[in-house]
Amino acid sequence: MLPIPIAEWFEQAFNYTGITLLEMTPRICVESTQLPGSFHRDPADQLIVATARVHDCPLVSIDQNILAYPHVTTVP
Repeated sequence: MLPIPIAEWFEQAFNYTGITLLEMTPRICVESTQLPGSFHRDPADQLIVATARVHDCPLVSIDQNILAYPHVTTVP
């Protein structure tokens, strides 16, 4: 549960320096279904990991499944 309305949360989040909203692309969708190695079957997590891999950027997460996945750079 967010402490503020979701629209306000998004507005604040995207005003942080260095935060960019990335577009969902066909390449990301395909990558999410072909992740190397073994990764759990949560489609949202697959899309998140695929996005980081396609854009070659570190992924900030507290999700232990994502942090344990060796095929993406993570920052806990």
